[in-house]
Amino acid sequence: MVSSSDITVSSRVSAAVPPPRHLKGSGGQGPDDDLPRIVPRRHAGRWLTAAAALLVFAMVVNSVVRNRAFQWDVVGRYFTTAAVLDGLVLTLWLTGVVMVLGFLLGTPLAVMRLSFNPVLRTLSWGYVWIFRSTPLLVQLLFWFNIGALYPTLGLGIPFGPQFVTVTTVNLLGPTLTAVIGLTLHEAAYAAEVVRGGILSVDSGQTEAAQALGIGRRRTLRRIVIPQAMRSIVPTAGNMLIGTLKGTSIVSVLAVHDLLYSVQLVYNQTYQVIPLLMVATLWYVAVTTVLSAGQFYVERHYARGSSRTLPPTPLQRLRVRLAALRARPARATAPDARPAADGGR
Repeated sequence: MVSSSDITVSSRVSAAVPPPRHLKGSGGQGPDDDLPRIVPRRHAGRWLTAAAALLVFAMVVNSVVRNRAFQWDVVGRYFTTAAVLDGLVLTLWLTGVVMVLGFLLGTPLAVMRLSFNPVLRTLSWGYVWIFRSTPLLVQLLFWFNIGALYPTLGLGIPFGPQFVTVTTVNLLGPTLTAVIGLTLHEAAYAAEVVRGGILSVDSGQTEAAQALGIGRRRTLRRIVIPQAMRSIVPTAGNMLIGTLKGTSIVSVLAVHDLLYSVQLVYNQTYQVIPLLMVATLWYVAVTTVLSAGQFYVERHYARGSSRTLPPTPLQRLRVRLAALRARPARATAPDARPAADGGR
């Protein structure tokens, strides 16, 4: 049994004994007042490397801006001319059509490659092998001269009479030849992209769908493909940008794309460098827009794989602005430390 006198004595003893050093604070502020301040490690090499990189970047920008050979006044004059804009529109149209048709043809090829039917699997593999092994320029030139092999094309009974015939030269113009050649070439790569995306989906998803009695086609369309899009979209975005730049090769067929339109201009004015800069700036601008769109598409399909989506550039900018606004407020705020009352 503890008496009141014992409590009084113990309280006096505890008051006489000083608290430990790690608990002592000025005015009873807390245990961290006397601890040494943690200073982050200084990375001198990192800052020197960043300074050197910025110096080199500034030198490159200065050499480009102040170099009179680029003739920036000529670049600004031809940047939005009708000929250049018409070529840009054809380039964008050609890129969109080739990508859509390429994936429409490449998706069945990917499914055939994964089929249990050996005939379909072999035919799909042979198609991908042929069109990936042949350079794109060779394919375009081959389709452009297809009239030498097949002067006429007909529609009729196989190995029998033909009801409708048409001359190949009149049927396949430069633009249609470019669409056919680019589509067949992109379909081979699109088939491998789709096949890789399908293989990235865990086999347990298909087994679960089969256990629920869902058919193979519905499983592929509603379960496998939506999950495979997380792996398909990044590679498809790279293909889209590559196709945009790869359409410049159709200039050898006299298709009036962006590069060919620029070539027609500088063949008359002999201002090669500024006109090439016009094409370069347009390619950079369109590629930047496509890259931004790819980011948001990837973010859309990442909803099922992560609880928190990656912040958008606008959200990152808002966070940085809020942090910059909070710094002056912290610096001007008064030191609001609670007054020490000795525990009374």
